[in-house]
Amino acid sequence: MQVSFEVYRGSPDGHIVSDTTTRTLGPTEVYIEITHSGICASDKFFWNTSQVLGHEGVGIIRLLGSNVTTVKVGDRVGFGYVRKVCGACDNCGTGWDQYCRNIRLYGDCDFDVGSFSHGTVWDVSCVFPIPDGYFSEDAAPLICAGATVWNCLSHFGARPTDRVGIIGIGGLGHLAIKIAAEMGCQVVVLSRSDEKKADALQYGADEFHLLDQIDRSSFQRLNHLLLCGSHMGDLASLITLMDTKGTIYPLTVSLTDTPVPLLPIDHGGVRIQGSFLASRHDLRELIEFCNRKKIKPTIVKFPMTPAGIEEAMQKLRKGEIRYRAVLVHEPTQVANQVVTPVGYSD
Repeated sequence: MQVSFEVYRGSPDGHIVSDTTTRTLGPTEVYIEITHSGICASDKFFWNTSQVLGHEGVGIIRLLGSNVTTVKVGDRVGFGYVRKVCGACDNCGTGWDQYCRNIRLYGDCDFDVGSFSHGTVWDVSCVFPIPDGYFSEDAAPLICAGATVWNCLSHFGARPTDRVGIIGIGGLGHLAIKIAAEMGCQVVVLSRSDEKKADALQYGADEFHLLDQIDRSSFQRLNHLLLCGSHMGDLASLITLMDTKGTIYPLTVSLTDTPVPLLPIDHGGVRIQGSFLASRHDLRELIEFCNRKKIKPTIVKFPMTPAGIEEAMQKLRKGEIRYRAVLVHEPTQVANQVVTPVGYSD
């Protein structure tokens, strides 16, 4: 059974190229008609390659592989970075385990599928349902941006009584504020300017501080600090804001080396904790939590076309997106109707 669908690739000259990908639907795979995709800042690292872009996808299942029993045609699902897991390890619920096993068992990444597409073929082990009533346009940014901050807050001991600092009020940071506030944490936003102060307080921040005006003698130290901006900043000065045994999460997407001052870390027992991919279980928990708490990302929508994608990325580079760009492709059929994709054959 083969399916063909339109995809959008990057290119060396920086323009989006429309192309067609054909896939044979395997026994444990599903064909998803993609309706929404978030745009992540990390997409810019692949912009000048020829791979299909995007990893924050939401769509409707249109076809099932012969062994698929856990979902049905018409289900609305999300999918992210990870495409398949073997399920052989007791730790298969963790994002890192899924990522490592995916690469080890299935070779190099498949550059011909992604969420900047009108469709995709994905293993059913790595899709998850979107709750009824939660809009697809809101679900898409949760799959990477939301999941990144959710991993920090849910896996590394953040409690409702903790002071959670957030630097960078952007795609990740605005969701970190909303999620941490609904978890009952005391949310402390740190910024280099007060341009987004009103937004931060509206989203649930309890405090807002300008980084260069903090009085460290009276500042109540942080239990957790999420670095969500485009720059790491001076790590040594940030460590002085941390409580004993506090944790800093460097979520900044950067390829530059960052010096780590070991003595202040050792002296304060401060931990620097990485957090990358979320498992399907974690993503499902996050979206159910956001649905229950009525948490929605603040989004700007663009058409899922070459021009729409390029416009969205250009605005993202200029810092003009508040706060997450979402590409939209309207479904061709109603949700419970079987659709025959372009190029479909048995």
